[in-house]
Amino acid sequence: METWLHDWLSLLLRWAHFITGVAWIGASFYFNWLENELERHAADDRITGELWALHGGGFYYLQKYRVAPDSLPTKLHWFKYEAYFTWLTGLGLLAVVYYWNPSLYLLQSGPNVLNGWQAVTLGAVTLVASWLIYDGLCRSPLRQRPLLLALCILGWFTLLAWGLAQVFSGRAAYLHVGAAIGTVMVANVAHVIIPAQRELVAAVAAGRRADAARGASALLRSRHNNYLTLPVLFLMISNHYPATYGHAHSWLILLVFSLAAVGIRHWFNIRHLPRDDPRRARWVLPASLLLILALIAATSPWPFGAGTAREATREASPGTAAIMPVVAARCTGCHATEPGFAGFAEAPLGVVLETAEQVEAQAARIHQMTVATPTMPPGNLTGMTPEERDLLDRWYRGRSR
Repeated sequence: METWLHDWLSLLLRWAHFITGVAWIGASFYFNWLENELERHAADDRITGELWALHGGGFYYLQKYRVAPDSLPTKLHWFKYEAYFTWLTGLGLLAVVYYWNPSLYLLQSGPNVLNGWQAVTLGAVTLVASWLIYDGLCRSPLRQRPLLLALCILGWFTLLAWGLAQVFSGRAAYLHVGAAIGTVMVANVAHVIIPAQRELVAAVAAGRRADAARGASALLRSRHNNYLTLPVLFLMISNHYPATYGHAHSWLILLVFSLAAVGIRHWFNIRHLPRDDPRRARWVLPASLLLILALIAATSPWPFGAGTAREATREASPGTAAIMPVVAARCTGCHATEPGFAGFAEAPLGVVLETAEQVEAQAARIHQMTVATPTMPPGNLTGMTPEERDLLDRWYRGRSR
């Protein structure tokens, strides 16, 4: 009953998190595009730009005011609940997947320095601490030096990724960094951007000048949220790709990928600029893509030209029969027609490893999950030894002729 309930909660929360996340980040992308595409030659000097659009069989006409209209409309749309519900569903998903049974996905394999409740507490503390540190940096004199401020923020999240990787599983460390960034983004909306917008509305209604400092602060936080979208999306999907979080230097992979993601986001931000504008750095996009390609090459499980070492390995490679006891002892508890391991109602991803034929069919995946990125068994709960991983490695290399 508990496993059944857990699966449904995980499914519904993941679904809701995906829906609200698409709405939030989609709105961010849309308004950034809208700002960049505004025609700046409006006849009315109160209007900073206008745009005609065609969608769904109809024409739309939009205007942006330099400050505000002479009178406020009776109905004004706010964009905030997408952010709030993305964070709430994400927090619920974090609790169901990682905090429900910390020993399964949260804690690092091997001897743990933390017990379950300590790990859960640390996870929650990182979210609060990330906001407090980020907010403190943004309120410091660094706010006058945007690039240095951005580097300090990047440094904090890199340090967080490295620190969490020392006590959490690679997957949990990545997801907690993503949750910390998401917390910063939604707190920016709730505590800075929306209050500044409320102040603007109140000032217009009262016929007074809006607080310029609040507006500047909201603009800074909004710009940060814009650049954080692609790194946080990468972290949202990273748990499906152990080549990232399962690497020995996962924090470095995250740093490099985040730099590339910020570069790609920056290219989208500046691509509308005139061709002769010095701010339009055409090299940003290709440089970011090359950075990702370099990362892929650097994390390849086999260096190019390692054929000689592989040939030597084949001479002493074990057959499938030799590894079946390891698979039966370490893997089949979950990967069975009827799993006997608590928390699994069926084999994860439908992968069953009960016969030699089934093991042969999943050879590449077994090697990827147990050797190339030793993320399985989860939390190493079944106690797979380095010698057993080496045996699986030699078996796989020997058959990869």
